[in-house]
Amino acid sequence: MASATKNTKKRRNAPEAREATALLRADHKLVSGLFAEYDKARSAARKKLLVSRICTELSVHAQVEEEIFYPAIKLALKDKELVPEATVEHATLKELIAQVEGVEPDGEMFDARIKVMSEYVKHHVKEEQDEMFPKAKATRLDMVELGAQLSERKAELLARRD
Repeated sequence: MASATKNTKKRRNAPEAREATALLRADHKLVSGLFAEYDKARSAARKKLLVSRICTELSVHAQVEEEIFYPAIKLALKDKELVPEATVEHATLKELIAQVEGVEPDGEMFDARIKVMSEYVKHHVKEEQDEMFPKAKATRLDMVELGAQLSERKAELLARRD
């Protein structure tokens, strides 16, 4: 038991050890900023670079939520609605990502796909932040420990994509 306490303290002192919902909110803010940059971008090269980053960030974010955050929340809340709905939304988002990832930004249909993706993400983020996160924080889950797990997994996934 002493080693588990020691590991927890070690994680809490690490710079990436943030509360799970704060970490996920930071991801949401980052992606929102990337979508805003895309809206202002004019060159196809800049758009392609931004879409690549958006797709990477969204894919990794969705994966860590599905692997770590959602199962913990589902169990803690005995949830049968929020997590399944969010999981279905992720599936649709993955379909949108597949339509634009690695594709040349070739005009209005591509821009329309990114716009729809942006609006879809905004809807999903609003539900998570307004409904799921407050309920998650009201549980007995250790949000800092959960945040450390999310951060560690996210780093692994991003390293694989480089």
